[in-house]
Amino acid sequence: MKEINHTTRFTVFDTFPELPEDIQSLMNEAIAIRKNAYAPYSKFRVGVALLLDNGKVVLGSNQENAAYPSGLCAERVAVFHAGAVYPEAKIIKMAITAASDSNTTAAPIPPCGACRQSIAEYEFKQDMPIEIYFMGEIGAIYKSDSLKNLLPFMFDKNFL
Repeated sequence: MKEINHTTRFTVFDTFPELPEDIQSLMNEAIAIRKNAYAPYSKFRVGVALLLDNGKVVLGSNQENAAYPSGLCAERVAVFHAGAVYPEAKIIKMAITAASDSNTTAAPIPPCGACRQSIAEYEFKQDMPIEIYFMGEIGAIYKSDSLKNLLPFMFDKNFL
């Protein structure tokens, strides 16, 4: 028997103004689109802004459904839209923000497991990491240099 240690590294920005200006702009777009979330059941709104290598910004917000599995998270809305409209473009940066209608989210909110797997697919497809910035409504913002920090043992097509 042996043990495997895996270390992940995140950069923490304690306040919004500490972010680089381009990330502030991207996060502001995520904050704006978060307001368009359709979240009548969870009252939890998520907004995402993707910066593509062609300079385009693709936005997404969560879209719920009374049949819960039929809804879609903001990250997948944005990633799948980018893949459909700009199939050759690479996702360079992703900004994620989440807020609850019930209370203030002060902790950084990372992508859920299904979204992590979907983002992993695009990192693998484009053979390039995606910088991921995530925050709550207020407070610190975390930056991951790659989805691999959030999903270290990724499942990809090499296993099939």
